[in-house]
Amino acid sequence: MRDTTLRIGSGAAWWGDRVSPAGVNAEHGRLDYLCFETMAEATVSAAQVRARRDPSFPGYDTYLDDRMRAVLPACMRQGTRIVSNQGWLNPDAAARRIVELLQELGIHGVKVASVNGSLITDRVLALTDTIMENGQPTATLADSLISAEAYLGAEPIVEALRGGAQIVVTGRVADPSLFLAPMMFEFGWDPMDHEKVGAGNAIGHLMECGAQVTGGYFSDPGFKDVPEPWNFGFPIAEVEPDGTVVITKVEGTGGAVTLQTVKEQMLYEVHDPARYLTPDVVVDFTRCRLEQVGPDRVRVTGLTGTPRTPTLKVSIGCTEGFIGEDMFFYAGPGALRRAQLAKKVLEERFKIVGLQAEDLRIDFLGLNAIHGEATPADAPEPYEIAVRAAARTRTREEAAKVGREIDGMAVSGIAHTGKRVPHQDRTREVIGVWSSLVAREEVPARVSYFES
Repeated sequence: MRDTTLRIGSGAAWWGDRVSPAGVNAEHGRLDYLCFETMAEATVSAAQVRARRDPSFPGYDTYLDDRMRAVLPACMRQGTRIVSNQGWLNPDAAARRIVELLQELGIHGVKVASVNGSLITDRVLALTDTIMENGQPTATLADSLISAEAYLGAEPIVEALRGGAQIVVTGRVADPSLFLAPMMFEFGWDPMDHEKVGAGNAIGHLMECGAQVTGGYFSDPGFKDVPEPWNFGFPIAEVEPDGTVVITKVEGTGGAVTLQTVKEQMLYEVHDPARYLTPDVVVDFTRCRLEQVGPDRVRVTGLTGTPRTPTLKVSIGCTEGFIGEDMFFYAGPGALRRAQLAKKVLEERFKIVGLQAEDLRIDFLGLNAIHGEATPADAPEPYEIAVRAAARTRTREEAAKVGREIDGMAVSGIAHTGKRVPHQDRTREVIGVWSSLVAREEVPARVSYFES
């Protein structure tokens, strides 16, 4: 059992995150573990859409090759273990691809583990009863159901590490659990020790959003300035066996680790600081203490937790029709007046072509597209306006009507209409995400091993 400081670095905070900071952490972070979080609800929804229309899609992170190529040489040279949820819909395929990449690099004898079990599409209607968002029976989703995934916790990753895996790739695992698992394995924390596991999960929460704790999504010029925001370093957690931690980053990288950046991330997506629900434990942030102990070094103590719930959260993906969307532009004096008339023209033409929309929005980007009806009536008129029309429909054919009518604005619209080309991808399928709960014993995980 380890009795010294454990260094865990972040490699990604979502699918589209930058790759190069992960390479910096791998090369210069002196890490014991590097963890990648790539699996937001929106990411899984996009993956399900692609899987439906592209049989060749392997089902794992589309940037897996880029990320692994950036970190494998340094991690394998320095003995850094990797934990990642880049397996998305197919952890076994991701593990096999990592093995191929290791072999291409001439690195042999590395054990790679995959964690399966989160995908419960074929059983979800039998295992769950209520949709959390609206209280309706989950059976009402039967005709539109595409996929269902339970949020697993850290324990199957710990099992894989105990089995000797140098790299662990999973499907749906709760974000903080990716970082908690190395702590449980290295320090020998019992899964039922809710105080230690609560501290570890809270540390995982600080790390899961990557650069958000080192100044990303924080800097606001003139109010909250941070150095070199073009070069944010990804965070590193220096964890002690008692669950205390120092959050830091590689020296010389951009951004900052301060009391402010850590507090903002600590409260991110936490609706109740005394009861932050995770698969492993209920985290309690209310007794924590933060201390700036050096440049870009914040110590966090007093993190704890209470026993976990008997259920796991399930994300249920369902078809919800299609969206048709496009835009055009006006600039100069009178831009708003022309945009308002263009909106009227579009509304009438949608009636002429019989657009069957379950929801229709025509917004003026730069004026009211974000705040909608809450936009002040006396908001200053912008010099440039983009008119965006979007309709949610039941069929792709109906959604396509939006783009067709916007094309017509080029020659039969208002004066000085600016149109964009090309026009690809103006319709897309919509996958809605609903939530439910499942008894944790109904979702056993399975660990498989591969070797380079």
